[in-house]
Amino acid sequence: MPMTTAAARGEAPYGLVGHPLGHSWSPMIHESLGSAPYVLHDLGPDEVEAFLREGAWRGLNVTIPYKRLAARVADVRTPVVELLDAANTLTRDGKGRIVADNTDVFGFEWMLTRFCETSLGSSLRDALAGRKVIVLGSGGASRAVNHVLGTIAGARPVTISRTGDETYATLVERHSDAVLLVNATPVGMYPDCPATPVSERELAALPKLRGVVDVIYNPERTGLCLAAERLGIPAESGLSMLVAQAFRASELFQGRGLDDSLIGKIEGQIRSQTQNVVLIGMPGAGKSSCGRALSRLMGRPFVDIDGAIEAACGRSPAQIITEDGEDAFRSIETDATRTYGARSGLVIACGGGVVTRPENYASLHQNGTIVFLDRRIEELSTSGRPLSQSRGVEDVARERMRLYETWSDIRLECTGSAGGDARAIIEMLG
Repeated sequence: MPMTTAAARGEAPYGLVGHPLGHSWSPMIHESLGSAPYVLHDLGPDEVEAFLREGAWRGLNVTIPYKRLAARVADVRTPVVELLDAANTLTRDGKGRIVADNTDVFGFEWMLTRFCETSLGSSLRDALAGRKVIVLGSGGASRAVNHVLGTIAGARPVTISRTGDETYATLVERHSDAVLLVNATPVGMYPDCPATPVSERELAALPKLRGVVDVIYNPERTGLCLAAERLGIPAESGLSMLVAQAFRASELFQGRGLDDSLIGKIEGQIRSQTQNVVLIGMPGAGKSSCGRALSRLMGRPFVDIDGAIEAACGRSPAQIITEDGEDAFRSIETDATRTYGARSGLVIACGGGVVTRPENYASLHQNGTIVFLDRRIEELSTSGRPLSQSRGVEDVARERMRLYETWSDIRLECTGSAGGDARAIIEMLG
């Protein structure tokens, strides 16, 4: 997403200030809310204060690392900003004064309330009042999270930092009675995904843990959420918080109330537009041709993992397997899968053997809906496919079919044409 120009900084009434901002979906959200034009201001430390004080804006959101600066620059601070010493929303009042608010509080309360109701089966206070909650991180987002947990939910939040009395080294030892874990750090945010601030083993060592919440919204399923998912622990990342805090900020920007049904509607729109569609299946099932057709129909970029590898290496997958061996190719394939799986809004066609490396599932699942193209074995071509030729299609199928089925969110019996398969996938995606 392009950064703002100097001209746009002076002309756009609304925007987002922070660094870096390449991952932001805020312009898309505010366009739907009516607070537009809305542009990104990716500013360095030596630029931001002057822009906040002198820029020709009407409303700004502020993200890392400038939330505390925004609170200090403001002429008027809401009580919650005074309490947290962090602001993520700035407006101007009738006297031209800068007014600081913190809509992260509204956003996290919205997210957590829904999570407790839908995933834990009880109200916010019934789920958390008097119970311990681990909060990872001590920055601006953590302050908002702790405020909601302590003041609104009645929980007993414990903040974990890299230094101080409560650190990651003693998390499991001291807090095995925690019922919820919240990540309020940027660890695991695109493009450094699916990294996680705590390991799956550490989550498993918290026997009373009932849920995991991550304020990161990109990727949709963070490394932390994926680890919780593997353990059967309900988890949610921060898309609903992002939309809800933007909703409240837009109300402040426009000076009017908005229909809160917009929050769920916009959340669904973003999810449908940004999730990758990932095609898996046997070699020769038609993933590449279907992917190209699907890309045209959906108006999305198309990535063929095998094609990307050939472009990067100067050799086809078949050549790499023949000359260097399958293990060498699988390592290259895993790197490519990690790169493209972390992106958003793509149609991705995978090689037939992508499922043979378990770590590839997290890369594809974190931002994707995985579609299994199931073509009858007798219809599969072996041309240019050294593994199918050397081992036989039936042997390859015995190794992989169960994996295709367990990895996939959608299974499609191939229709006989790439266009037909693409249209069927769009129908199944809804």
